[in-house]
Amino acid sequence: MQDEQKFGLSIEELATRETVYKENLLENHSVLITGAGSGMGKAMAFLFARLGANVTICGRKEEKLIKVYDEILNRCDKEIYWQVSNVRDPEMVEDILDGIIERTGKIDTVINNAGGQFPQDAIDFSRKGWLAVLDLNLNAPWWVMQEAAKRWKKSGTSGNIINLVANVERGMPQAAHTCAARAGTIYLSKTLATEWAPHNIRVNCIAPGTIETEGFEVYPPEALERFHKANPMQKLGDVWDIAEASIYLAHDTGSFITGEVLTIDGGMSQWGVVWPAGMPDYFKMNGGD
Repeated sequence: MQDEQKFGLSIEELATRETVYKENLLENHSVLITGAGSGMGKAMAFLFARLGANVTICGRKEEKLIKVYDEILNRCDKEIYWQVSNVRDPEMVEDILDGIIERTGKIDTVINNAGGQFPQDAIDFSRKGWLAVLDLNLNAPWWVMQEAAKRWKKSGTSGNIINLVANVERGMPQAAHTCAARAGTIYLSKTLATEWAPHNIRVNCIAPGTIETEGFEVYPPEALERFHKANPMQKLGDVWDIAEASIYLAHDTGSFITGEVLTIDGGMSQWGVVWPAGMPDYFKMNGGD
């Protein structure tokens, strides 16, 4: 338990932290959140559930999903649905979407939060590592977007897609694989926002900056020491920043927003570089820090 709370918000904070949104704002709203076993996905699941939504979470690790289910049920008195699923498999994506429609009668919002990468110099990427990151961060959200859109078009109902991406405007040294994938998702989203507007489907992205989550555990200490310096506010964001933004885009407040990237990074996009594996000596010696 202590290891889990070394980074990010505690369960009690997720269950009780103040929100700007009114109680039951999302009653009868059906949402799918992928990769919701931890981090930003978990925070979004808590907030959507607290606001009355019918929440379905999925991920590859059953124990994590069960834990989130229990935590939301015990602290928010709200039952959610969970399903083990690998969104890199389009047939599994079809299964989970059909299951949601069968249970709740509809899907209002899908949130592509599942993703992952590892810090490494691009020249050292293995072919397997490159393909794995591209598959998870570009192909997987595409399968979810396309399959959800097919169902909205067939039923004649409106839909809403939110893709969690990354701050890629200035590139991402030591994360070129995810930079390529996330940039692809961003411009795919912009394209789909136009193509699918006649079907009343909105497509937007949220680009987090340095948000403190359990995922910080994969980074070396020398990288963590600089993360808060990557933006002019000189601080880290937290998962609640992302959760509240997702509500804004999912609800009617975002009804005239499509094809956009909501960047939540404390100004990092015009300020700094993260260096997730630690700043190379070359840049330290040449004024990089």
